[in-house]
Amino acid sequence: MSNTDIEIVVEDPTAPEANSPQVVSVRVVDVVVSLLLLALAITLGLDNWRAGAGWESTGPQPGYFPFYLSIILGGASLYGLVAAFLSRTEATETFVTRAQLRRVMAVFVPTVLFCLATQFLGLYVASFLLISGFMRLVGKIALWKSLLTAFIFTAAMFVTFDVAFDVIMPKGPLEAALGR
Repeated sequence: MSNTDIEIVVEDPTAPEANSPQVVSVRVVDVVVSLLLLALAITLGLDNWRAGAGWESTGPQPGYFPFYLSIILGGASLYGLVAAFLSRTEATETFVTRAQLRRVMAVFVPTVLFCLATQFLGLYVASFLLISGFMRLVGKIALWKSLLTAFIFTAAMFVTFDVAFDVIMPKGPLEAALGR
């Protein structure tokens, strides 16, 4: 037996369980997304109708093209709704399991918190917290490596944006205390 015939199987200890219960089906997601897009199409269509969706002597009114694009979006949304209700496989097909959703939320929630923290702490402090938190909590990396990497990245970002290119970034109380 040559070395090329040997199969190496590596188990991912952080992989979601195979028997995790379904949270939502593909049909439900398709219907909800189609309804949201239909609501957007109606809103855009009404607003562009109000702005003027006709043709004047000088050409199209301001809402002409967006109005017809909203009609196309509405038609596509209706098609998506009909297709979702007529499909037999989507009703039973799993869109996301509980374990998969937990992994997605492990990234989504800190990202939303980062966006909120940026408003109050500034970009650099919020970035430091996000990077060190992800490395420590999600990546299970040693605390000192997480803090060092977050500090180096944040310092490089500060030097690049604030010093070298003089780009205005959201500042927080730490930057104000340091006079930047």
